Amino acid sequence: MSKNRKNIIIECIEQKKNNKNKNISRYYTSKNIKNNKKKLKLKKYNYILKKRTIHKEI
Repeated sequence: MSKNRKNIIIECIEQKKNNKNKNISRYYTSKNIKNNKKKLKLKKYNYILKKRTIHKEI
């Protein structure tokens, strides 16, 4: 991997707020540090809630 990329974990926000289950939907991805200084937010599929939700970098 190049020096500008960093591995990150993104976690479901909706599920964390409701705290229904102990399991929380998480994805591993990478981002470019030079271009994206802020925390990353992506819309991903939550397999526990069975719908698309917003996932935020931890």
